[in-house]
Amino acid sequence: MNKLKHFLQTTVIIFLFLTGCSNQIKNSNTTTQNESIPVTDETSLLIASADNFTLVCSKQTLPDSFLYQLAANVAVSPCAERSTDIQFEISSAQPVSQWIYSLAAPFYTIDDDINFDLLKLAWQQGNQSGLMISHLMVDQSTYEVFTTLWGPAQNEFVLIRDYNDMKEIIRDDVTNWAIIPFEQIEPVWKIITVDGQSPIRKDFDLQVYPLQAPISILISSADQLETVNSLKTSLSIPPTNRDAYKLSTVLLTGVTALVRATANTMERRGMTYPADDIRMWFLDADIVHISNEIPFAENCPQPFPRPDELVFCSQTEYIELLESIDTDVVELSGDHFQDWGAEATLYTIELYKERGWQYYGGGVNLQDGLKPIRLETNGNKIAFIGCNAKGGAYAGATETNPGAAECDFDYMTEQIRLLREDGYLPIVTFQHLEYYTYKAHPILQEDFHQVADAGAVIVSGSQAHQPHAIELYNGAFLHYGLGNLFFDQLFESPETGQAFIDRHVFYDGKYLGTELLTIQFIDLAQSRPMTIEERQILLFNVFNANQH
Repeated sequence: MNKLKHFLQTTVIIFLFLTGCSNQIKNSNTTTQNESIPVTDETSLLIASADNFTLVCSKQTLPDSFLYQLAANVAVSPCAERSTDIQFEISSAQPVSQWIYSLAAPFYTIDDDINFDLLKLAWQQGNQSGLMISHLMVDQSTYEVFTTLWGPAQNEFVLIRDYNDMKEIIRDDVTNWAIIPFEQIEPVWKIITVDGQSPIRKDFDLQVYPLQAPISILISSADQLETVNSLKTSLSIPPTNRDAYKLSTVLLTGVTALVRATANTMERRGMTYPADDIRMWFLDADIVHISNEIPFAENCPQPFPRPDELVFCSQTEYIELLESIDTDVVELSGDHFQDWGAEATLYTIELYKERGWQYYGGGVNLQDGLKPIRLETNGNKIAFIGCNAKGGAYAGATETNPGAAECDFDYMTEQIRLLREDGYLPIVTFQHLEYYTYKAHPILQEDFHQVADAGAVIVSGSQAHQPHAIELYNGAFLHYGLGNLFFDQLFESPETGQAFIDRHVFYDGKYLGTELLTIQFIDLAQSRPMTIEERQILLFNVFNANQH
């Protein structure tokens, strides 16, 4: 055993034999996360040895990123095939690693879920079940892995493409889907749930998720078990490509205004009534953002349902609603933040501070309101910065007075640059022009593009009373308006009864993308998750608003 330990510490070398091919696998430090490597039908993994050390190899193709991570700890070079006692295989017999894959569709896809049995049948026999998929794309490594798992693919339906080619193909046809490793997820994709399970969700259940490849070290005799355990440690075998402790979710929301009929309903039905049917989404998130346009005030009168009243305040006890959804961050860029005067504005900020909630987009003065806030959760560094872009000093803070922060784009773009240099992923939110169509307004597009070009990964409109368009731009996710979260505009139009809650997903310092949660108001205070039919209509209208 001493010889084995000495050898593992000093002389372990991994070889990758590519049958009929002289290409060498690159060192992982020189290969980007989304690149694929050429492989053949018989890729062998060999661990060379001395003395009584046992050889290890595999006749199957293993996931590219698994090989890269394995090879990051030792030298890599070609070798010749040979018989051994220990093998790496795609198998659940002696698992040392579990590789997670995702079913990815173009982001502007309306469908959300697929039945696994139908997906597997389509792989084997082609799409005979009316699935909204014209082709299923995979890279060469993924093709080999799933051929091992599911059997031969129907080649007219399953297309082998490099990852970058997949991203080009989906620009023209949303019916081209893909199976990709978890680490290749990015905002251009919509991750389709498989039998209700998605690896970008916090409640992901690995035990029932079918798009995974177990990787085992198989041994021919019991006396090899100690060697296998030593290999696990000395080779730093990656246990998975998805570590739940590295995943963070952020919920961004639209307008909150606890006044008029919304407040009146809360008085009658209970302080937490508006969130009763959607609270589960908030409690599941790591960071919850609320854009509360209204100040709390100790002298705020009883609410009244008059829709024409535009001077607002909220009674202090209404903050229980925001507590019940685990609020973390409050945006103060709203037009009505000063409606009840400076005293109420400062009182509101103190209420947030007492609860440990951070705020931005407004503050005790202009400097306080313009500053970004920095958060870190599960190793992901996330920042928020925002302002009121309407001009005309809506609830405007000054050097000495509290209120909403009017936008200073030179300052904001510089702050975004500095945040990126410090490793933060910036989220920018605006209180901006209010309008009532799904289409993205050109005035908003100019400002949204400017901060995205500066390095924002998400740009979101907090002002909208109805949903607006979504744009994927320069690697960033732009949502021009989400609609109301808590506000009494159900009967103004069908569109003001609809809204989004955007669940943004971060992993290991990277922004993966967004899940769109959709709500339908049922009265002047409460909403519920949309039905499938309601959701499909809303997504169709929003996705086609700017002819994506």
